[in-house]
Amino acid sequence: MKQATIRVITFMTFLFSLTCASVQQDERGVIRTFGKLDDTVHTPGLVWYNPLFSTLLTVPVRTVNQEVKLSLPSREGTTIQAEISILYRVKPEKVRYILENIGEDYETTLILTTFRSAAADVSARHFAKEMHSTERTNIGNEITELMNKRLMDRGFEIETVMLKSIILPQGLARSIEEKLQAEQDAQRMQFVLQREELEARRKIVEAEGIRDSQKIISQGLMQNALQWRAIEAFRELANSPNTKIIITDGKTPLFIPEDKK
Repeated sequence: MKQATIRVITFMTFLFSLTCASVQQDERGVIRTFGKLDDTVHTPGLVWYNPLFSTLLTVPVRTVNQEVKLSLPSREGTTIQAEISILYRVKPEKVRYILENIGEDYETTLILTTFRSAAADVSARHFAKEMHSTERTNIGNEITELMNKRLMDRGFEIETVMLKSIILPQGLARSIEEKLQAEQDAQRMQFVLQREELEARRKIVEAEGIRDSQKIISQGLMQNALQWRAIEAFRELANSPNTKIIITDGKTPLFIPEDKK
């Protein structure tokens, strides 16, 4: 009886020494015991471990949004203030590798460091006005592609990099706006010239059509008039009592008058 009581107490003590923790649906967990990571990567659910010797490390595998403010160099050597969003996620199958080789502070250690380097490399190839225009989407795509090349094998996927705001030096911003306005005015004038040229061509074609139409009508009227004259001439000759020699092609008469003595 005494031994049974001791066993129950020992078992209850063991249970109380265990801690139950949960891994959320957007996480993966790894237990670390005496500084060594277990091989098992825990999926969402309950995990039992001894808190006296072990710790449950969890890593989010959902999409994470990291906001960054930094200075970027442009192709002409100007420094541009930018606010950028990085959307990335951890590959679930790489959780243990990341904890073992990079650590829990992987965002600061690797993600942001790689981003700053990639952003500087890409922005240095573009002019400041391109970052200030619709080209910012293409610049963000280039940064995304470069980061994925550097981080894909290390367990991270960069989904997108978005340049949310770009602040240029005041003088540069004004000159860029003036240049863009001039380009828009030039494009607008080019459009007006093309429109006027097309309108001129239309009028020429219209005038030529009217001219040709009038020419055809006039020729038709002239031919009809000649035919009418021929009919009248034949009629008069037919009613004439005099004898005449008529030479005709069937359209117009040609007569030879009698000799006068």
